[in-house]
Amino acid sequence: MTLQEYDYVRESPSKLAASCLLLALTMRNLGGWTPTLEYYSGYCSHDLHPLVKRLNFLLTYQPHDKLKAVRTKYSHRVFFEVAKATPMDMLKLEEILKS
Repeated sequence: MTLQEYDYVRESPSKLAASCLLLALTMRNLGGWTPTLEYYSGYCSHDLHPLVKRLNFLLTYQPHDKLKAVRTKYSHRVFFEVAKATPMDMLKLEEILKS
């Protein structure tokens, strides 16, 4: 979805991928950012927090009237229906990221 949003052009692809992974781990309650992830990504959890919040905001307030191809594609079971995932409450996400 970030490919369709001009605001994410300035983010490095590696930081964007790491932030997406951290958001996915948080949304699915699969743990946090481990030392192994920090080592191999080169990003500490604290560096990713602002981008993780922006990504969750994008999921929460996505426009439903245009650019439906990506959402439709990733709503299919082949892609584990990830486009249907419910975004996190912003306050809850903030609490989890702080801990």
